[in-house]
Amino acid sequence: MFGLGYVGSVTAACLAGAGHEVWGVDVDTAKVGPITEGHSPVVEPGLDELVAAGATAGRLRATTDPRLALEQAEVSLICVGTPSTPAGSTDLTYIRRAVRDIAEAAQVVVPPASGFHSIVIRSTVPPGTVDEVVAEVLAEVPPPDGFTFGTAMCPEFLREGSGLADFYAPPFVVVGTRDARVGTALTDLFAPVYKDNNPIVDVQIVDVRTAEALKYACNAFHATKVSFANEMGRIFRHFDVDSREVMRIFVQDTSLNISPYYLKPGFAFGGSCLPKDLRSVLHLARMNDTELPLLSGALATNERSVRDVVDRVIAGPGREIALLGLSFKHATDDLRESPNVEVAERLIGKGYNLRIYDPIVNPARLVGANLRHVTSKLPHLQRVLTDDPAEALDGADIAIVSATDTAAVNALLTTPPARTIDLSGRLGAEAETLPGYEGVGW
Repeated sequence: MFGLGYVGSVTAACLAGAGHEVWGVDVDTAKVGPITEGHSPVVEPGLDELVAAGATAGRLRATTDPRLALEQAEVSLICVGTPSTPAGSTDLTYIRRAVRDIAEAAQVVVPPASGFHSIVIRSTVPPGTVDEVVAEVLAEVPPPDGFTFGTAMCPEFLREGSGLADFYAPPFVVVGTRDARVGTALTDLFAPVYKDNNPIVDVQIVDVRTAEALKYACNAFHATKVSFANEMGRIFRHFDVDSREVMRIFVQDTSLNISPYYLKPGFAFGGSCLPKDLRSVLHLARMNDTELPLLSGALATNERSVRDVVDRVIAGPGREIALLGLSFKHATDDLRESPNVEVAERLIGKGYNLRIYDPIVNPARLVGANLRHVTSKLPHLQRVLTDDPAEALDGADIAIVSATDTAAVNALLTTPPARTIDLSGRLGAEAETLPGYEGVGW
């Protein structure tokens, strides 16, 4: 265990408690000393007792010398700090140092019986760190004969104050690696920790960069949740509303509010509710001299999503466009503030030739605000709309696809254009292997 701060100390003590032989390594004797003496170097409920039990049993030791820790060791977990630089980037100095310490110690220690050693990053690091930074250090200090390294990312999800509970009941255990041996080693490492959990905690093996990005996604979302609740409080207090009560009820909706819904990368939001109501909340804030930068940013990033698709079309060759899907979501003919309508209007305005397919939209049946909106945006919709996806794709250079009905997908597979921009992420594996396929956010 390289790094005996909060994450390293908790992880080391919990793994020792599960029966593993664990060495903690740190350059700071103020962290090594307490573990050697049988108590925790950090404040965390229950950790002192767990460290004492591990030290007394001889399963938990600490040192400043990486060579002692690496003797016949099978896995190294790196839990060192990754602080921000003044510019906001991640300082990977301690990561590089820890990897180098492992590589240099391997030159003089007895390898594990298998000859294979897993180097696993637990610290929060940007995507690409294992592939680039860790690999670069290991290339500079290659392992000696009889020693082979494998690498991985295994992010931690420990909250201070509940670290032990979080370790024993994690939301998930994720290992990012391309080496099956590392995946097996970490599955075996965690097996005795979670053997009695109900439900069972499975170790998920994913791409390295997925594992690296996951921790950022989690923390960014947590920060967004805090900021959202605070912005609700700032605006609603002007209307004599107790936002605590609003949010108490808000979280009871596990279909939309607290659920996987709306949490898949894709295209912009639209329709008759979200844009209108968000603008209304922002108007109320302006009238009460209140800033809501998070919600303001939601409108800005939505616009950026539309502009990005248009920019990607403009950046490439081809003037003939097939737009498969026009309404703001599937199974409706509602075109009000549909981002697909917005894309169509902008591309037509720039001189592109469009053929549009939608499985439901029929101009003859549009009424009221729905009709008025599409007439203002696409006055010649009847001329460019077809109910046959193959007709829309005929002669197209680019397909922009949000429709996922069987007819649209089959037509795309039968006559794929040179480029396909997928706005939904639900076209299926076969479509994603088409030449020229691009996901809007993947």
